[in-house]
Amino acid sequence: MSKKFTEYSQLNLSDVNKEVLKKWDENDVFSRSMTEREGHPSFVFYEGPPSANGMPGIHHVMARTIKDTFCRFKTMKGFQVKRKAGWDTHGLPVELGVEKALGITKEDIGKTISVADYNRHCRTDVMKFTKEWTDLTHKMGYWVDLENPYITYDNRYIETLWWLLKRLYGKGLLYKGYTIQPYSPAAGTGLSSHELNQPGCYRDVKDLTVVAQFKMKNPKPEMVEWGTPYFIAWTTTPWTLPSNTALCVGPKIDYVAVQTYNGYNGDKMTVVLAKPLLYTHFNKKAEGMALEDYKPGDKLIPFKVVGEYKGTDLVGMEYEQLIPWVKPVETTEDGGWKEASAKAFRVIPGDYVTTEDGTGIVHIAPTFGADDANVARAAGIPSLFMINKKGETRPMVDLTGKFYLLDELDEAFVKECVDVEKYKEYQGRWVKNAYDPQFTIDGKYDEKAAQAAESLDVYICMMLKQAGLAFKMEKHVHNYPHCWRTDKPVLYYPLDSWFIRSTACKDRMIELNKTINWKPESTGSGRFGKWLENLNDWNLSRSRYWGTPLPIWRSEEGEEICIGSVEELYNEIEKSVAAGFMTENPYKKLGFVPGVYTKENYDKIDLHRPYVDDIVLVSASGKPMKRESDLIDVWFDSGAMPYAQLHYPFENKELIDSHSYYPADFIAEGVDQTRGWFFTLHAIATMAFDSVAYKNVISNGLVLDKNGNKMSKRLGNAVDPFGAIEKFGSDPLRWYMITNSSPWDNLKFDTDGVDEVRRKFFGTLYNTYSFFALYANVDGFTYAEADVPVAERPEIDRWILSLLNSLIKNVDACFNDYEPTKAGRLITDFVNDNLSNWYVRLNRKRFWGSSMSTDKLSAYQTLYTCLETVAKLMAPIAPFYADRLYMDLIGVTGRDSVVSVHLANFPVADESLIDTELEARMQMAQDVTSMVLALRRKVNIKVRQPLQCIMIPVVDEEQKRHIDAVKDLIMTEVNVKEVRFVEGASGVLVKKVKCDFKKLGPKFGKQMKAVAAAVAGMSQEAIAELEKNGKYTFQLDGGEAVVEAADVEIFSEDIPGWLVANEGKLTVALEVTVTDDLKREGIARELVNRIQNIRKSSGFEITDKISIVLSKNPNTDDAVNEYNTYICNQVLANSLTLADEVADGTELSFDDFSLYVKVTKL
Repeated sequence: MSKKFTEYSQLNLSDVNKEVLKKWDENDVFSRSMTEREGHPSFVFYEGPPSANGMPGIHHVMARTIKDTFCRFKTMKGFQVKRKAGWDTHGLPVELGVEKALGITKEDIGKTISVADYNRHCRTDVMKFTKEWTDLTHKMGYWVDLENPYITYDNRYIETLWWLLKRLYGKGLLYKGYTIQPYSPAAGTGLSSHELNQPGCYRDVKDLTVVAQFKMKNPKPEMVEWGTPYFIAWTTTPWTLPSNTALCVGPKIDYVAVQTYNGYNGDKMTVVLAKPLLYTHFNKKAEGMALEDYKPGDKLIPFKVVGEYKGTDLVGMEYEQLIPWVKPVETTEDGGWKEASAKAFRVIPGDYVTTEDGTGIVHIAPTFGADDANVARAAGIPSLFMINKKGETRPMVDLTGKFYLLDELDEAFVKECVDVEKYKEYQGRWVKNAYDPQFTIDGKYDEKAAQAAESLDVYICMMLKQAGLAFKMEKHVHNYPHCWRTDKPVLYYPLDSWFIRSTACKDRMIELNKTINWKPESTGSGRFGKWLENLNDWNLSRSRYWGTPLPIWRSEEGEEICIGSVEELYNEIEKSVAAGFMTENPYKKLGFVPGVYTKENYDKIDLHRPYVDDIVLVSASGKPMKRESDLIDVWFDSGAMPYAQLHYPFENKELIDSHSYYPADFIAEGVDQTRGWFFTLHAIATMAFDSVAYKNVISNGLVLDKNGNKMSKRLGNAVDPFGAIEKFGSDPLRWYMITNSSPWDNLKFDTDGVDEVRRKFFGTLYNTYSFFALYANVDGFTYAEADVPVAERPEIDRWILSLLNSLIKNVDACFNDYEPTKAGRLITDFVNDNLSNWYVRLNRKRFWGSSMSTDKLSAYQTLYTCLETVAKLMAPIAPFYADRLYMDLIGVTGRDSVVSVHLANFPVADESLIDTELEARMQMAQDVTSMVLALRRKVNIKVRQPLQCIMIPVVDEEQKRHIDAVKDLIMTEVNVKEVRFVEGASGVLVKKVKCDFKKLGPKFGKQMKAVAAAVAGMSQEAIAELEKNGKYTFQLDGGEAVVEAADVEIFSEDIPGWLVANEGKLTVALEVTVTDDLKREGIARELVNRIQNIRKSSGFEITDKISIVLSKNPNTDDAVNEYNTYICNQVLANSLTLADEVADGTELSFDDFSLYVKVTKL
């Protein structure tokens, strides 16, 4: 064992990073952190799986630091913390990336490229950046088992998903429905409501909107007295107007008939709209103007109300089809269709209609809105469907987002129901420019070009205007949902989908959510809790190719089976072979053996498309059953990871059932997962196991650039995590990210801030260790001696040990409460403010003595204990330097035998060493010192220049007692001769009070003016009472008004020859007059400082003796003569002489003169 502490020439945390990593690898430290805790209580952590088809970013360093911090902490607390890595390998991100790389679209799959080849590309592409992810994980010190990860495309993982789906199916929670769903034409699939509610999915867009005029067929008498009668309805999506089949009114809403003119063509007309919206569409200034006086082009258009109605009075009225391109149809019992115009184009009731905007009359296109479809169905209104070549009913818009081409439609349907001349001009038109391929070049969407080009909405609005059917057109900003993966708008579209009936378990999900410790709590009760309260059924279906296939087979007659395991599917195939629907069992042919759960056995088969699609099963009645072609939502994959990572229930059943590896004690991911992974974990756990999936969760915020902008390669503000780690090392990155702001707040990432952490925290800690190592090596200190009893140690040792044990207690509590920022800041403050700037600085001389006295030994043992403890406290956040520091310490002392600090036990506070009274009075010394030093800086008087007095008006006996106990220390620290106490209201210091209007305004409202006047007029006695009691009661005309000290600012006015500072209840006045005596002493202290610097720059050893020759100068001679002995003692000089000339001397520059000094080593 080395008997000398390692000394370093500089601090290079990037090198420390690499050297410690090498040591971890050599000693297999991560593995030992788990094996050495075998048999201990477990702390269960779940890793949210990343997808390796993209490069990791700086935000991943943040997310992984949070996760790693608590796993390391719990390991040091004695828990066994298993950490299984995972890879999320299915879903839209992967498929869209492959399509871009191959230069294809979804429409090409199965045509220009086979499904098998496409999925083979997906399987390869999704692991493209595995090396980079592994590299980042390793370099940043994120301990997670990458040797045995769970992979969501693994057949065993998929088998667990099938088992879960069958469990939900058996509970009646899986069903098929034909409903209006969010659909992404750009991605080619439907989306679930939780995908639609990812952060940033709803965006403000500016579109051309129109208030359209629907001509009445059977108007009421008063509606035909002036021009043509119309219902008017507003829409933000004019492209849906050709699919209109009804108008909806609120039954209880008041409506009016209004005689007026069309503002575009001057035609007379009578329009019906909601009464509360009358003045939204008509200028009140024109009310009462004679209709006959209007001339086309006039700015004010006259209007006259001629009828009032309830919504129920309008129900049943009919109107002409607005854009008669296609007639509505309905399906017949024999599977055919028939034209149904007679049932459409009438007014129907709907309770959801409001008068917040629009006209109070809603245009209904049942094929493009869930609410529209519901009210239309209830009123017997047909939808406007097309009939394609296969005889299927389809909306006017196809799945790529464009109007159907005529040659894609059934000929009989076109002949009977389509006005070819009117429709052909619009066939194939994209309903939103975002879907048009011309705006996506080389896989990149040019949003600006798409927005600049005229959209279909513009063409339809202009067509209506020319036909005299547009009442008003204007650009309008509204909130519209976009696809979370393509950034393009979604449509609401009728789809055949499988759903999970999550609403059936909504109340239980809400109940269980209340037992979870959310950080921050507001996310659990707000963003997540409110989401649960408004839960919809989960759209499970995805019309894609690379993902987990839905394990449901159906016959044409509606018989179905949900498969829950590969063994069950194997046996069902055997039945199908016997029934003649399949020629052989492909799994048997491949050598798969049911019940053998090895990787080798499962790798023989592939549960993905297209292979699973080739399997035909036999129903109970002997009919063929084909698999439902959908995949399942990729969020189900990740939400099932607690079970699927263990291949439950086929393997490791006891781990889940015994709750030894379930639920998780802790998870953490970004806020975007609130309605993603956090939701699906919770939903599946509740529905399948009536349990929570996690007990504690941190929802971390975004990592933004230093200006608060989102990072992106396009903006050039993204930070390369590899470059940052190479430059700074991982520790400053991790410490900066954790301590800069709470994990759930957005972090404005600034490399200057990282560098500041490197210098201020790690630099200070390194310098403290270097100081200790230097003197310990000189004195041969190895902590071989018995501990000096704490009671026999000097007060300053007992103070820092008290503070250290308070720190242990508080840091432990913060980590246990999942508050890493508070923990990190406590450690930072202790190291910077207390250990380095106070304890070491005040005790340097104790280490300088030549012999190892009890006092010196106490100083060594105290400082060593602080360093060793800090190394362990900081280890969860800064694992590399903490390990280096700890091993450097115990490598000499042998006080621990571990190979890494991460295998050590976390410190335990010794309550008997905590002296709160001692801590309070030392804190008072630090506060007074800080305030006085700030006053010195204000007038540019150095600390080396003694001053006569500080005056403190005390507010209570406790404050006086604390300051009196540390009075000598304060005088030494701030270099004053005297501390004088004065009574708070003695009149020596005049105090004033100023209101904080932001706090007091909401509190007192109209009384504020009187309160402000009363506060401004407070006497010195009243201010003293406010300071002492923390509040003061005023008697005002309106009654009592209680003002608290926190709601005001108390400050003191400067008095001649003094400067005054205030901080809370503490006020300090500093006398700034420098007498001749004080000036001479200041010069002596300044000379000591200059000579010490010469010693250092000359490379002298700390024990070397010197002689000094100084040039004579009337400004300094008296000081040198008076303080000759003092100066010699301070700089280890045997002599200090004054000379007329100093040959080869070093120049010392002062404000208005210079000296020359020669320092010679003896």
